[in-house]
Amino acid sequence: MAERATIARPYAKAAFEYARDAKGVAGWSQALKTASEIVSDPRVAALTKSPAWTSADLVGLVTDVAGSKLDAGMQNFVRVLAENRRLLLLPEISTHYEALRSAVENTIDVEVISAVPLDSAQKEKLSAALSTRLKRQVRMQNSVDSTLLGGAVVRAGDLVIDGSLKGRLERLATDLTSKN
Repeated sequence: MAERATIARPYAKAAFEYARDAKGVAGWSQALKTASEIVSDPRVAALTKSPAWTSADLVGLVTDVAGSKLDAGMQNFVRVLAENRRLLLLPEISTHYEALRSAVENTIDVEVISAVPLDSAQKEKLSAALSTRLKRQVRMQNSVDSTLLGGAVVRAGDLVIDGSLKGRLERLATDLTSKN
């Protein structure tokens, strides 16, 4: 897995530099996600490994499926990846691209999993608190997991804050069993 990341990194950097120069960082972000989803489909992934499909065939497939979501620059990027048999690296390239984008924009993606849906006031308050703590602008994704019983789990990069009732009960159980 580390090898894929190592190979993907220079492609992501080149894509980011091109997008930044073209003032299309957000557009390229979305285009990379779209192309990643296409090549992640098992049917398409199988075709990329087939010697019967040329790089031009693969580029045509990806660009046809994506439609207008890929501009000329992104289509050329897909062409370069196909010619070098690197299309299957698009998910890793997209991940590295997003990391570069976050560093430049001083943002961070935060996943909040709560026991119940958060209302808009709770989302704003949590976002502001996380922005202060992380010293970055927060892009928050919310989901609900009723097994948490109460509270929430926050994931931001390597940081995990487990404020769920389920997590507290598990820690309490561990503490009680380790003292015996």
